Amino acid sequence: MPITIVHCWSAPRSRSTSIDRTLTRRHTGCDTIALDEPLYRRWLQEKRGTNGIGRPYEEELLGGEAPDDEDAANAFRWEREKKCLNQRVFEAVQTLVDRGETEGGCVFLKQITKFSYLFDFATNFERESTGGDAGRWRRKCLELFADHDVVHRHVLLIRDPVAILSSWTGKSGTVHNNNTHPDEIGITKLMEIYSEVLGASMSGSDTHEPVVIDSDDLAWDPRSTLEGLCDSLGLGYTESMLKWEPGPHDCDGPWAKWWYSDVWESDGWDLDNGIGHSRTQKYRTVPPSLVSCIRMSTPAYDFLSTLTASYRKRAIATPPSGRLYEDPRNENVLVFVGTPSATSRRCTGRIVPRDMAAISPFDSSVQGGDATWEGIRVYHGRIFHLTEHLDRLFRSARALGFENTHSREEVKDAIFRVLAANGMRDGAHMRLTLTRGQKCTSSMNPLFNCYGTTLIILPEWKPTEGATTYDNTAGISLVTAGAARRSMPGVIDNKIHHNNMLQNILPKIQANNAGCADSLMLDDEGFVAETNATNLFLVRYTSMDGVDTDDRTSYVLVTPSADACLPGITRATVLILADELGIKAEVRRVSLSEFYSADEVFTTGTMGELTPVVKIDGRPIGWTGSKRGAVTSLLQSAYKDAVANRLDWSTEIPAFS
Repeated sequence: MPITIVHCWSAPRSRSTSIDRTLTRRHTGCDTIALDEPLYRRWLQEKRGTNGIGRPYEEELLGGEAPDDEDAANAFRWEREKKCLNQRVFEAVQTLVDRGETEGGCVFLKQITKFSYLFDFATNFERESTGGDAGRWRRKCLELFADHDVVHRHVLLIRDPVAILSSWTGKSGTVHNNNTHPDEIGITKLMEIYSEVLGASMSGSDTHEPVVIDSDDLAWDPRSTLEGLCDSLGLGYTESMLKWEPGPHDCDGPWAKWWYSDVWESDGWDLDNGIGHSRTQKYRTVPPSLVSCIRMSTPAYDFLSTLTASYRKRAIATPPSGRLYEDPRNENVLVFVGTPSATSRRCTGRIVPRDMAAISPFDSSVQGGDATWEGIRVYHGRIFHLTEHLDRLFRSARALGFENTHSREEVKDAIFRVLAANGMRDGAHMRLTLTRGQKCTSSMNPLFNCYGTTLIILPEWKPTEGATTYDNTAGISLVTAGAARRSMPGVIDNKIHHNNMLQNILPKIQANNAGCADSLMLDDEGFVAETNATNLFLVRYTSMDGVDTDDRTSYVLVTPSADACLPGITRATVLILADELGIKAEVRRVSLSEFYSADEVFTTGTMGELTPVVKIDGRPIGWTGSKRGAVTSLLQSAYKDAVANRLDWSTEIPAFS
């Protein structure tokens, strides 16, 4: 094992002092030597008097002399600040070498992000300065390191910007003059550091990719977070790291009494409640002067948080397939979110990674499910029935009274852009949502929608048969929904493809509990409407002896009328294909008993195409032993042929560059 030099970068108020106590308690037979902000003095020397930056102890720190009222025992803290980072690293590594701890020893540097411009990430040393001795000590370090295995690792310790900034003007506010200048706070610097370290790791240097941990993960689950950190750094973990002696430590900088009171009061990590000292939860007000800093800092925090172990393990349930992503490409899929163009502005739509996509909590879809949507499939470089789907989308938007909507061309352009970004030309499905848009205040009233509609396009690699769809060969089972009924137009018109989906979700839960694929739903009068996700068809043979699919008179196709269901596009396609094949079709009210006694039943939908139904409420369908019927198979083949060959039913996707 090498000697590991750990550079831990964080914004102020991020619990970084607790980590140096943690690592110095690592009892593995090799010591950890902690250096507390070794660039602080040089930073203050260069920045004091600019942007309101100042400290009550700056003269003493810059002079390396203890204040007159300082305990003589602490004079060494002020004296050692005269040394540059490179000298202190050299001395720390030399100490480990002298102790014989060249395998598994650690030098921990607590670094604050605003100091990072003084650090050369390509070499992992303090930058040289005129009149300084950083260069000389860098050369001495290189001579020492040449005889030993030494590696540099970088840790980014992040914390929610609101938590950092809301404490910025607390009891330590007088230390930094309550200065809210971004150069003082330095949260956005974390992204620059990440880029610098990542770039160095990709350039062939000995630098590794940075490790990112969230301060709140340390507070709430210290053991597993520290175990993961040590594992990532190649360091041994011991339980002793969870506790430390309260009060000042030798590694503390001379400024500690102004900043570290909380840590001095603590004796370690509390395995139940975070940092182990008695204190009540603090509910702090964020001063308006800090809101701009929050706006700047949040994007960096949001991105870096996706690199933490806790983010990767955030799922608390396992989907039916046992995998979060049926297709692993979907983990990094790109999505589209944005508002339309208008005379006063351009379209704000942009393509972002799925885990960074967001809409406002003031959006109408969040406030009241006030949106319309479409599911659209991509086959063989073409989008099937794009025209029909967009027609229904805009008709639904018109029925809902949307104003300041995206244009049809804007929607098509967004579709092509997001498909191109993902390289999707086949085997993909898109969930396209158009909301009434963002409100200026929380309200159900559309008069407060002031920003135009919001367009969301979620493309995924998704097969027509799989964990998120159906088995189109073996078929599925349905259970009749109990209390949930499909409403008639007098309640809410299902011809509007709206996002008020509870009427679909509740029966889906019933189906899950019954071990079925979906629920069959009745209308208010007890007639069959559809399932919670698809339209329904039944096939009735004219003879009980079976069916000859070539004899079109030997069977009839029946589907419920669209009084209480969405007249689906796949449903309409099947009716067209049936007509072209000479199959008689009836569109009428259908009772549940007719489905029980049907010879074949199948569902239709864009996601799963045509899916055989082999059982309803535990009753086998037909006389074929609960398997796909001949007519269903015939229509499935006709549908697939239409997808492949009916070019007038699809829209070509432009070439990708």
